[in-house]
Amino acid sequence: MALQVVRFEQDGNWAWGVHHAGRIAPIGDRWKTTGAFLSEGGPEAAAATNPAGAIPLEAVHLLSPVTADRDYICQATNYGSHLREIGRDPKDQVHNVIFHKASSCLSGPQDDVIKPSHVQLLDYEVELGLVVGAAVAGAIDPTPQTLHRWIGALVVTNDISARDVQVSHEQFCKAKSYRTFGPTGPFLLLPEPGELARWGELVLTLSVNGSERQRAPASDMIFDPVATLAELSRIRDLRPGDLIATGTPSGVALKVPSAPLMFIGKFLSPAARYKAFVRGQLKNPAYLKDGDVIECGIATPDGTIDLGRQRTRVRAA
Repeated sequence: MALQVVRFEQDGNWAWGVHHAGRIAPIGDRWKTTGAFLSEGGPEAAAATNPAGAIPLEAVHLLSPVTADRDYICQATNYGSHLREIGRDPKDQVHNVIFHKASSCLSGPQDDVIKPSHVQLLDYEVELGLVVGAAVAGAIDPTPQTLHRWIGALVVTNDISARDVQVSHEQFCKAKSYRTFGPTGPFLLLPEPGELARWGELVLTLSVNGSERQRAPASDMIFDPVATLAELSRIRDLRPGDLIATGTPSGVALKVPSAPLMFIGKFLSPAARYKAFVRGQLKNPAYLKDGDVIECGIATPDGTIDLGRQRTRVRAA
């Protein structure tokens, strides 16, 4: 059965532990990074933990179980439902869109999301994260049954996005890389090989102030983990601890302007088009504001595979 591993802080010290029914059994701090944990005996130590003497989950501060020393790789427009909500046909998505967030944006599952003072359109995106467990230094051809050889863990991540920056700067990386724009965790889920093959059964959910905004199965992905890992292996090396965020389903705050407005926009200068976009989007109350509480999680409907739920609050800089 999948193990729910946490990285936590208590009394100024941090350590790894295994979550058992609301309590944490510590397993030490000898693995300084997630990559080291996954490739240097951490999963074996976690499997051998004795829950006796575990400490209450409420007594610790949970850290991101993915450390910031590795790459944060992302997929864009990878859910059919998300493409449809932005006015595109999933059948037309012929390429796997890959970009990066700065790993310095990673934050814990209970930490505040800091809204920069110049950002007006702050958005959310719950995503299934794949954590690389074994180095990839050349082309590989994984299958659902062999995916576990290279993917060591699963994690919940929230791809916080400054849409006004994204549109005006015409890029993903800057808009999504501000510090705290990557709440991750609570659990570094270590699935059994057969459980990892069930990734499509996982359901992603996100709510803001108790109102559900996103809910979809991971099977709605266009480029699944097997295809994405194979493609990435033909482009670049991967190292233990790298995070691959696999895209978000429908329900984000961003709303695409109507077809007539899009047509008119073609005749405007870039500056005028951007100002018109912001004016239109500011009428949408779904964007995140100071004090908003975001909750998101990923699990199978039967609860046998559960990556946990994170709860973060938006705080104005």
